[in-house]
Amino acid sequence: MSDTHQGGAVATSAPPSPDEGLAPAELAAKYGLSVSGARPGIFAYVRDLWSRRHFILAFSSAKLAAQYSQAKLGQVWQVATPLLNALVYYLIFGLILGAGQGMTKEVYIPFLVTGIFVFTFTQSSVMAGVRAISGNLGLVRALHFPRATLPISFSLQQLQQLLYSMVVLVAVAVIFGSYPSLRWLLVIPALALQFVFNTGLAMIMARMGAKTPDLAQLMPFIMRTWMYASGVMFSIQTMLADKPAWIADILMYNPAAVYMDLIRFALIDGYSASNLPDHVWMTALAWALVFGIGGFVYFWKAEERYGRG
Repeated sequence: MSDTHQGGAVATSAPPSPDEGLAPAELAAKYGLSVSGARPGIFAYVRDLWSRRHFILAFSSAKLAAQYSQAKLGQVWQVATPLLNALVYYLIFGLILGAGQGMTKEVYIPFLVTGIFVFTFTQSSVMAGVRAISGNLGLVRALHFPRATLPISFSLQQLQQLLYSMVVLVAVAVIFGSYPSLRWLLVIPALALQFVFNTGLAMIMARMGAKTPDLAQLMPFIMRTWMYASGVMFSIQTMLADKPAWIADILMYNPAAVYMDLIRFALIDGYSASNLPDHVWMTALAWALVFGIGGFVYFWKAEERYGRG
């Protein structure tokens, strides 16, 4: 097409584009384009995660090894840190405040150490989950991979750390008169359920932390409140004996208390089934399924938004 202007000059103009007037979605469909980093279907997402299982394990192991690489005692701190916490809590709550009411020293010390180690597993998983995306934006923006690998890896890292700590926990139980028996095998399903619960909760916190990085500053206060409400340092039944029963029920059925009590029951001879809430295994399974599946779906729904600013 051409137009003649004054002076004899001829100007040409391009013919109209065949794509003129098409919406972006129509253009993408016409040329077979797809959104970069689009969220896959949930079953495809699970398959993608499974294909990266070796990376998840290697990444968690590397993070665990690097955690105390600058300290002279190195990996010893994996066990020493919760053990020192247990010593401090024993001095304050056990000796000064008498929080071990109704329990002998042979029961209370393993009770306290178990509570500290098991609650630390959940606490560390949650805190790592909050920073899983916001603390690894360089990795998230540079590479294409299912983002759920990050909170899963961090939860697996905390499980590995707890397994190292279990050596000390077993030693404490034996020193105070609780010897290995078939009941100790209950630790395996209890820890498996807690790991599923922790991973689901870490995924929830990872999505929330990706959108609100300041959440990392608030979480230590929330976790400290949760710890005091979960009977880490005392028996909920004994301490709340003069309070309305529903208060004790709420605290005993909260997931942190449920998993702690299951492992205490498995390891400590003097900690009988009467200290456990009714239907405790069903409760532990329910918490694991609700948070494990719900947390995974909640995280997956925001997959394409992570690292986008």
